[in-house]
Amino acid sequence: MNRKPSSIITIILVVLATLGGIAFAAQDRYTLKLGELAFSDFRGYENWKVVAVSQTETLFKVIVANDLMMDAYRQGLPAGGKLFPEGSKIVKIEWTFKKNAVAPYFVMVPDTLKAVATIEKDSSRFPDTHGWAYGNFDYNAASDTFTPQGNDAKCGYACHTTVAAQDYIFTAYPKR
Repeated sequence: MNRKPSSIITIILVVLATLGGIAFAAQDRYTLKLGELAFSDFRGYENWKVVAVSQTETLFKVIVANDLMMDAYRQGLPAGGKLFPEGSKIVKIEWTFKKNAVAPYFVMVPDTLKAVATIEKDSSRFPDTHGWAYGNFDYNAASDTFTPQGNDAKCGYACHTTVAAQDYIFTAYPKR
């Protein structure tokens, strides 16, 4: 009779230890870096304000920005030669998409997270790219981990030179 409760307690302790080990082993994405650009520079991005949304043939994208950049957008930047201020940060969160099976009408919704792309303006740290640093962190759902793409924060600069007149930022702030 004494053995049953102790066996149950042992099983519970083993399960809790295993779950605790899994939680402890989970990746801390904020330790990732691309050269001088750190994912930790974007801590809290999940709660930033939405600038805009976009869609490609295979991905939904939500573009969010920190308060400093949102204030600049609301003031009409970039325009008239005025540029985004130092410390501006923007993040693009990318998902695959699927049809919402429970909505009473046709609507596509985010499905699997694919990547988190980051951009930060800091001219003292990134003078070679007009002050902007670019990072792309691919997400692997099976392992619940992010992997930096490339090895420095210049990887997006070449593409963004096509929008130099908009201070190297593609996404405009649409009318609300």
